[in-house]
Amino acid sequence: MTSAEAFFRERHAVHTGWRRHLHQWPEVAFQEHRTAAFVAERLVEMGMTAETGIAGTGLVATLAGRRPGPTIGLRADMDALPITEESDLSYRSHNDGASHACGHDGHMTMLLAAADYLSRERDFAGSVRFIFQPAEEAEGGGRRMVEEGLFERFPVDAVFGLHNWPSLPLGTVAVRPGPVMAAMDLFTITIDAKGVHAALPHLGTDAIVSAGAVIAGLQTITSRSVNAQQPAVVSLTQIHGGNSLNALPGRVVLNGTVRAFSDEARAVVQERLQQIINGVAITHRVGISLDFEPRYPATVNDGGMAAIAEAVATATFGRRSVLTEFEPSMASEDFAFMLGAKPGCYAWIGNGTGTPLHNPSFDFNDDLIAPGALYWTALVKDWSTAPATMPVPAAA
Repeated sequence: MTSAEAFFRERHAVHTGWRRHLHQWPEVAFQEHRTAAFVAERLVEMGMTAETGIAGTGLVATLAGRRPGPTIGLRADMDALPITEESDLSYRSHNDGASHACGHDGHMTMLLAAADYLSRERDFAGSVRFIFQPAEEAEGGGRRMVEEGLFERFPVDAVFGLHNWPSLPLGTVAVRPGPVMAAMDLFTITIDAKGVHAALPHLGTDAIVSAGAVIAGLQTITSRSVNAQQPAVVSLTQIHGGNSLNALPGRVVLNGTVRAFSDEARAVVQERLQQIINGVAITHRVGISLDFEPRYPATVNDGGMAAIAEAVATATFGRRSVLTEFEPSMASEDFAFMLGAKPGCYAWIGNGTGTPLHNPSFDFNDDLIAPGALYWTALVKDWSTAPATMPVPAAA
């Protein structure tokens, strides 16, 4: 057993307590005030200064090793989802309508646990930035941190992210170069018709029937317009319209999302959305508008940094626990903005549970705290001495 493994075993109860406290007090995007205060308190207890107020509620702490070397950034997301928790856990959410259904409470704890160990022994070269990011869940906290000068204020040579993954065995690490998470765009389609008595539809126009035609048309985009070699998903997620049982509504609003790995596929989807609604507008004699909002680019790992992450995970957990051949996810991640600014790598680590992410009953597996922290500490200690075949940028 290594000193790090012994440390995390000894401190497991403490770290589990941190995680469950965070689970009890979930806060959604850009409202992570209590969360940020808790994280900052732990970092200060470790002897670090927590620079707060970055992108509103984000924070960064820096720890220097005993020897000179490059600077590595490690990022954990902080926000919860606007989902009511469905569980009988003793530490269930105390904030109605919010829950850590994606495991960000665990992500923060894994990084805090790594900081807990590294701050005590500091046996590594260079420096590490502990980056706690707000508003990952569709609100672009990562983009805001980058735009507000994250890497100008806190320079790094590379940046790494880690996300728990329910479909993988506990402690298994999935890492590969290239795209690992899809880009995300959002769209709103507004249909304006002439509302009328439901018994006299010929005197008006029908927004609901028009919406049905739009919905049917959207299903042909990925099957008939996007190159089959370029994965894409178009999903409608909301329909709003009507409040009377005997009247055709004057407006129906459709909301949805697009996921793809290439900008070419994203452009094709947007073009076809516009063409479809134009045709429906003419056919059904209604007004239709499209608001298309690009949100996140694809999350793309740097080849050299992915090789380093793979080597570290293999040395830490063994070859059988590291996956390099797997399908990227069509879900999205705003760590993409950090990877767009700095070379780095985003990996998944198996939490060994069957409940999917974003499920109201999801709970992070506390047995994953130590493996996640071990990955972080090994990465900090080993990445600057990786083989020459795995290029590491020079320190800034």
